[in-house]
Amino acid sequence: MKEPFCTCLIMATTSFQLFLVSFLLVLVLFAKHGIGCIESERQALLRFKHGLVDDHRLLSSWGHEDCCRWRGVQCSKRSNHVVKLHLPAPPTEFEGMYESLRGEISPSLLELEHLTYLDLSCNDFEGSSIPPFLASMTKMQHLNLSHANFAGSLSGQLRNLSFLHSLDLSFNNNLYSGNLEWLSNLSSLRFLDLRHFNLEKATHWLRAINKLPSLVHLNLGDCNLPPLITSHVNFSASLAFLDLSNNYRVSSSIYPWVFNFSATLVHLSLSGSDSHGLIPEAYGNMVSLAYLDLSDCALEGEIPVAFGNMTSLEYLDMSGNQQESLIPDTFRSMTSLAYLDLSDNQLKGSIPDTVGNLASLERLYLSMNLLRGSIPKTFGNLSALTFLDLSANLLRGSIPYTFCSMDSLIELHLPSNTLNGSIPDTLGNMTSLTYVDLSSNQLQGPIPDTVGNLASLEGLYLRNNQLQGSIPYSFGNMSALLYLDLSGNLLQGSIPDAIGNITSLTELSLSRNQLQRIPETVGNLVSLEGLSLPENQLQSSIPDTIGSMVSLQVLFLERNQLQGLIPKSVGRMVSLLILSLHQNQLHGSIPDTIGNLASLEELSLDGNKLEGEIPKSLRNLCSLRALNLHSNNLSGQLSEDFLACANDTLETVSLSDNQLRGPIPLFTGFSSLKQLNLGLNELEGMLPKSIGHLAALNELYIGSNSLQGDISEAHLLYLSELVVLDLSSNSITFNVSLEWVPPFQLSSLLLASSKLGPHFPHWLRNQKCLMDIDISNSEISDAIPDWFWNLTPSVRSLNISKNQIIGTLPILSSKFDHPLWIDMSSNFLEGSIPQLPSNLALLDLSNNKFSGTISSLCAATSPYLVYLDLSNNLLIGELPNCWSQWKRLIVLNLENNQFSGKIPKSLGTLQSIHTMHLHNNNFSGGLPLSLKNCKSLRLVDLGKNKLSGKMPTWIGGSLSNLIILNLRSNRFSGSICSTICQLKKIQILDLSNNDMSGTIPRCISNFTAMTEKGNLTITYNYTIYDSGALPTEHRPYHDKELVKWKGKEFEYKNTLGLVKSIDFSSNKLTGEIPEEVTALQELVSLNLSRNNLTASIPATIGQLKSLDVLDLSRNQLIGEIPTSLSEIDRLSTLDLSYNNLSGKIPRGTQLQSFNTSTYEGNSALCGLPLLKKCQGDGGKEAPNTYSHENNIQPDENDMWFYISIALGFIVGFWGVCGTLVLNNAWRRSYFQFLNKMKDWLYVTTLINMAKIRRGLQS
Repeated sequence: MKEPFCTCLIMATTSFQLFLVSFLLVLVLFAKHGIGCIESERQALLRFKHGLVDDHRLLSSWGHEDCCRWRGVQCSKRSNHVVKLHLPAPPTEFEGMYESLRGEISPSLLELEHLTYLDLSCNDFEGSSIPPFLASMTKMQHLNLSHANFAGSLSGQLRNLSFLHSLDLSFNNNLYSGNLEWLSNLSSLRFLDLRHFNLEKATHWLRAINKLPSLVHLNLGDCNLPPLITSHVNFSASLAFLDLSNNYRVSSSIYPWVFNFSATLVHLSLSGSDSHGLIPEAYGNMVSLAYLDLSDCALEGEIPVAFGNMTSLEYLDMSGNQQESLIPDTFRSMTSLAYLDLSDNQLKGSIPDTVGNLASLERLYLSMNLLRGSIPKTFGNLSALTFLDLSANLLRGSIPYTFCSMDSLIELHLPSNTLNGSIPDTLGNMTSLTYVDLSSNQLQGPIPDTVGNLASLEGLYLRNNQLQGSIPYSFGNMSALLYLDLSGNLLQGSIPDAIGNITSLTELSLSRNQLQRIPETVGNLVSLEGLSLPENQLQSSIPDTIGSMVSLQVLFLERNQLQGLIPKSVGRMVSLLILSLHQNQLHGSIPDTIGNLASLEELSLDGNKLEGEIPKSLRNLCSLRALNLHSNNLSGQLSEDFLACANDTLETVSLSDNQLRGPIPLFTGFSSLKQLNLGLNELEGMLPKSIGHLAALNELYIGSNSLQGDISEAHLLYLSELVVLDLSSNSITFNVSLEWVPPFQLSSLLLASSKLGPHFPHWLRNQKCLMDIDISNSEISDAIPDWFWNLTPSVRSLNISKNQIIGTLPILSSKFDHPLWIDMSSNFLEGSIPQLPSNLALLDLSNNKFSGTISSLCAATSPYLVYLDLSNNLLIGELPNCWSQWKRLIVLNLENNQFSGKIPKSLGTLQSIHTMHLHNNNFSGGLPLSLKNCKSLRLVDLGKNKLSGKMPTWIGGSLSNLIILNLRSNRFSGSICSTICQLKKIQILDLSNNDMSGTIPRCISNFTAMTEKGNLTITYNYTIYDSGALPTEHRPYHDKELVKWKGKEFEYKNTLGLVKSIDFSSNKLTGEIPEEVTALQELVSLNLSRNNLTASIPATIGQLKSLDVLDLSRNQLIGEIPTSLSEIDRLSTLDLSYNNLSGKIPRGTQLQSFNTSTYEGNSALCGLPLLKKCQGDGGKEAPNTYSHENNIQPDENDMWFYISIALGFIVGFWGVCGTLVLNNAWRRSYFQFLNKMKDWLYVTTLINMAKIRRGLQS
């Protein structure tokens, strides 16, 4: 039995081996003849390829025999039919860019009858429509045409694809559909993505979606969905993913439909919809939800407590809403939460400690809320946290030390709070940190050295705090640091040398500190692109190594105290775009090497002490947009081509306030130039007509030069964009026709000291946008035309002063709409002052012929008025009592009018006033007590009035800021109260020509300002406010004062700060001159004349070394003139006349230089310059009065006298005769001249003698 069985087994094995060999041979034959790809489908694919443009050779494999091996092609393993075509474009290195196929989709795809998968995403079909033939590919299950640049309408192209499971048409921004009814046939659809598909007209979109029973994933984000007609539709699908984000017309009416899927939804995004109102509690039923995005939905009210039921939630974004609630404590239940964003709401209260329970939390955003209190210490429990943002809240307190436990933290954002205290040392233990922002808080103390341990840190921002001390040397250890910003603190000392170790640094900002030195090692920062050090106290020179920063693009060193030269090495920073060194103390010339900075766009060297010529190398800066060299000492001429290369890019040229001379360059071809500022130089000649071809010009400043000639229409021909025109303070004449219409509409017209007159320029009437007008001192001798007032509604400043304008003013109350600066001073305007605008900021009508009262002023209820000058007119009457409405008034000048009556009490409400000039009027009565409230007063001039009563005792205590007090020529009586000595800042005190009695206070030495050097002027700033009570402009005011000087009145302004004067003359003062007055060592003028002072002149009077005027005349002074008086070498005016002085006038050049009137009326005085000799001064006896030593001096003088005669003779004789001896030509000319003179004299004598003889004979 065994043998037959074995025989059969052997035969079966042999047969199987033969079958296997045969099968392998068949496979080889099939492989050899290409059976793996069906030829018709291969040809169809080739035709499909032929319709495409393959710029990136993505289909390079489409050519060999077996199409099943081509890129993106997949065939069935059973039938070899092509079933899958997967050709998405691969991305490039640039985000959003792809290596796309282009062209069109060939209908040859219809021959791929078994195709079930087609992905052509991220290609570029150039705005073509989705091919209609796709509707015939009925076996299609997966279709992805996203990001493919299809356009047009989509309606029936995909209607027949009933087997389709997945459809992605997203990000075809120009694709739209009027309705989605075509979706109803796609009954197998499980995945639908139509993001950025325009459905704004698909009114019944929800009804169509509800017909997709198998749908699991739906994304209609950014589809511009229309509002729902109804949301109460039953839907049997089990949606797990729903995204309706960024559909601003989808409202809260979507909620009932959404809540159908509470049990199935895992992902829900309604961000950017209009879900205005409260958040429904029903969200708490979505127990399966892992992702919820409700950001930017205009949600209001509180966050529901029910949110705590969503225990599966991993992602929650509610940012950008209007939630005004507390953070619910129930959040502690969402222990799966990894991402929480509640930023940009109005959340209030404190951050609950229970946030520390969210152990899975990786990213937490609570920024831009109203959260208060301190940061919970429980944050230390968030060991998984990698990103924390609490910025822009109201958090206070210190940074918790427990932060160091968050050892996974990568980014920490705490800016714009009110955190205080110091930066904890433990911050240096958080070694995973790559980004730290603690800026805009109130952190104090030093920066801890431990910060240098953060070796992974890439960005450190500590700006706008109150950090002190120096920058830690340990910063040099942060080798990964890219961005460092410590600006706006109180850091001091030098920038550490170790900063040069951070060679990875690309941005370094240390501005607005108190740093003093730039280290040489800064040159090691070869990767640095931005260096910002403005507004420090840098005093040293710029290190030469700065040129090694070859990657630097912006360099800001402005507003420091940098000295020395601009290093030539700057020219090596070839990547530099902006170089800003303005407002320092740099000197020397601008280095030629700056011309190497071929990429430079902005060069700002203004506000330094640079000198020399502008380097010719600037012509190489072909990318330059802005050149700011103003406010230096640059000189020389501007060549025609000094900026020629930048004629296409240059927008700003500012060279004002230098010493540039010569003609203005033509600036031909500067097509982009917007601002040209050449003012305050020494430029001369005529304004070139080529300026009129700068068609882009906005601002033209050429004021304060020496330009001459006419300005014609050609100079302004094409300046249609011009907004500012400043030609002031030149010698130019406007010569345009009456019919000329300017091509521009100016906002600022500045033509002061130009020749515009005698009439108002007619072309002005076409300007409708003027805000600033200055045509002062322009030779206008005309009445103001009616059309001129049509220019004024938008005007902010109007200056027509220093002309010869005549006539009266109209009612101005309705002419102006903005806070206004009006200067019409120094004209011939007359009549009464009209009703003025209610928004006046500054009014100067001084030096005119206005008459009548000023009661109309009270209608100008402007809260912005800071300056009022009506001086030197013919105004009369009492002052109105309405001054309390001008709370901001700083300067008041009513002097030299005919005002009368009492000074109104309401002047005392001007608590901001600095200057009050009421000089030379007819005011009477006493000073109102209310003036003691004007504590800001610096100058009070009430001289030449009829004021009476005792001098107020409150002046010294209440007006302690007074610098000038003038009560001259009034009727004040009583004594000079000692409280006046509290005026420590007083520099000019004039009480002369009153009825003051008593003694001079000994405390006069307390006038501290008279012991110190003064400034040249007395200057302070006043601010003009806009209609919103915000400061818009700060203007300096230089005070002026009439000072009685050497018996005459002079107005001082430019040197007023140097005048230190006391004038108590023409009163009834008694007693002695206090010796304390001699402590006022900077006193320039002292006048105590015409009083009843007794006793002697203080012996220490010679300490007043700065004294220029001393008048003690007409008193009852006795004793000798102190010898120290002869030591005051600056004394130019001295009057000691009509006293009872005696003895010899001290010898000295100064006292003997005055004439005898200085000493007359003192009968007991003797000695030069008086003719009365002192006893023992006789002529013969005089030698005996000198000692032997005294006789030496005259002998020596005689000797030097004879020596001088001899030297004079030698020099005079040989200077003439020696020259004639040595120079033959001069000698011949000289004797020829003598011969001619002899002949002329001889002939002239003979002729005259002949005439005399003839006369005698006749």
